[in-house]
Amino acid sequence: MKDYDETTAFLGQWGCFQRVVFFVLVASIIPNGFGAFSVVFFADVPSHHCLVPDENLTEGWLDAIIPVELVDGKQERSRCSRYQLDLVKNFSAQGFIPGRDVNLSQLEQEGCVDGWSYSKDTYESTVVSEFDLVCSEQWKQPFTSTIFFLGVLIGSFISGQLSDMFGRKPVLFATMALQTVFTFVQIFSLSWEVLCILTFIGGMGQISNYLSGFVLGTEILTGNVRVLFSSMGVCLGFACGYMMLPLFAYYLRNWKSLLLALSVPGLAYLPLWWIIPESPRWLLSQGRVEEAEAIVRKAARWNKVQAPLVIFEESSADGIMTLPKKHHNFFSLLKTKNIRNTTVILCLLWFSLSLGYYGLSLNTSRLHADPFLSCFISAIVEVPAYISSWFALRYIPRRVSTICILLFGGVSLYLIQLIPKSLLSLSVALEMLGKFSITSGTSLMFVYTAELYPTVIRNTATGTCSTVSRVGSCIAPFLLQLSVYFKYLPYILLGTLCAVSALAALFLPESFKLPLPETIEQMHERERLKWPLIAMKQQSKPGVLSETKL
Repeated sequence: MKDYDETTAFLGQWGCFQRVVFFVLVASIIPNGFGAFSVVFFADVPSHHCLVPDENLTEGWLDAIIPVELVDGKQERSRCSRYQLDLVKNFSAQGFIPGRDVNLSQLEQEGCVDGWSYSKDTYESTVVSEFDLVCSEQWKQPFTSTIFFLGVLIGSFISGQLSDMFGRKPVLFATMALQTVFTFVQIFSLSWEVLCILTFIGGMGQISNYLSGFVLGTEILTGNVRVLFSSMGVCLGFACGYMMLPLFAYYLRNWKSLLLALSVPGLAYLPLWWIIPESPRWLLSQGRVEEAEAIVRKAARWNKVQAPLVIFEESSADGIMTLPKKHHNFFSLLKTKNIRNTTVILCLLWFSLSLGYYGLSLNTSRLHADPFLSCFISAIVEVPAYISSWFALRYIPRRVSTICILLFGGVSLYLIQLIPKSLLSLSVALEMLGKFSITSGTSLMFVYTAELYPTVIRNTATGTCSTVSRVGSCIAPFLLQLSVYFKYLPYILLGTLCAVSALAALFLPESFKLPLPETIEQMHERERLKWPLIAMKQQSKPGVLSETKL
C-alpha cells in the first residue's frame, strides 16, 4: 500500500504549487521574528535617577544631590535614592558647597519620592519609563517578558490540539489575527497590569500561528523541499523578522510607535486565506478524502501535470480513514512506554534549547553599548545557524546532529568563564557560538519532532514539546538575574543542561531518510528501529514498516 508521498509523487517536489506554498508560509512567519523579541526594546530599562523638583538649588547641589555608587567596579549615579531634599535645600540656601563644606557621605538619603528622571539618549519612552518599573518595582520588567512567554506556553499547548481537531489552516489564520490585534491594542494600555494581560494574549497568538504554519508546510511539501522548508525556510523567515526588529526600533524610539509598526504588517496576510490550502494529510486523517483530492488536483493544475483518475485509492486510504472517529490529545503521547519515553526526552531537549535560546537572545543589551547593534548581531548569527541545520538535516542522522550540536554549544558556554575581562570580544564570540549551536538545535528539533510522530498526533506532539520549551523561555528573563550572585552562573547552568540533554538524546529513535509516520502503529515500528542503518535496512525488507504504510 502506498503512503501519501508515493501517492502524490506525480506532482513533483518543486512545481508552481509547492513554490507558492513554500514562500507564502515563510512570509507568514516574518512577523513572529520581530514580535518575539520586541520586548527587548519596548521594555528596555533606560538610564534613570531620582527626579529632583524644580527647586532653587545651586548648580553644585543639583549635581551632587544624587549619590554616587560603585557598580561592577565603576562609579555610577544612584538609580533609586537621593540625599534628603530638605537638607540639600537648606545647605544650598546657606551657600554651602558640597564636598567641601558638607561631608556628603554623612548625609541621610531617601527614596525617589517625586518619581524618576529617565534618559532619552536611546529611547523617547519605554514601558519601564511609562509605568515606572524600577527600584522596588524593577521585578516587573523581567516579569513582562515572562508574561509574554506564559502566553506562548499556553498557546503552544492549546493550538496544537485545536489544529489537530479543526485543521491547520483555520488555526493558522485565527492566531495570526490574534497576534496582530492584541499587539496593536497594547498601545492603549493605561496600566502595567492591563499591558500584561494584552501581552499574554498576544503571546498565545504569536507561537500558535508559527506552529500551525510549520506543520502545514511540513505536511504539504515532500522530500528535500520539506526538509528545506522545515529546517531553513521558516527559520530564515523568523530570522528576517528578527533582523528587521532593530531597524524598526532604531527609527521608532517610542514604545507605542514601535508596537504600532509591528502590528500593521499582519494586515497584509489576510489575502493569504485564498492562497494557502488545508493539509491534505490532515484531511485524509479525518476521512475527508474528497476535499484532500480536490486540493491535490488543484496542485496538479498549478504544476501542469496530469492527475490520476483516482488519487487516493480505497486500499491506501483505509488505514487513515479508520482513525478519524477517534480524536487524540495530550494523553495519547503518554499511553505507551515507547511514545512516553520519546516524549519525555524531546521535552527535555526542547526545554534546554529554549532556555538557552531566549536567555542568550534577551542578553543582547550586554553584548555592545549600542542595543540596536547588539540585537542585529544576535539576529544575524541565526542565518548561518539555520543554514547549518539544513545541511545537517540533509546529510547527517538526526540523533548524531542533535548530540553534536548540544555538546558544541555547552562547551562554548562553559569556556566563557575562563576568558579574562580584557578579552571581551572573545567572550562575545564564544557567546555567539553558543547562540549559533542552540539556534541550530532549535531548528533541528522542529523537524526531528515532526518526523517522529504520526499525522494524527503530530501537531499535538509539536505543541506539547513547544509548551514545555516555553517553561524555559519563561524562566530565561530571571536566569539572567543570577549573574548578580556570580557573573558566569547563567552560562554554567546552560552548559550543564546542554550536556545532560546530549546524553538523553542517545535514547531517541532515528528518523533520517524514513517516511513520515501516518499512524500510531508506524511510530511503534519506528521506535523499535533504534539505529538509522538498521532502520533503513529494515525499511527495505518486506513486512517491516511497509506493512503499516498507507
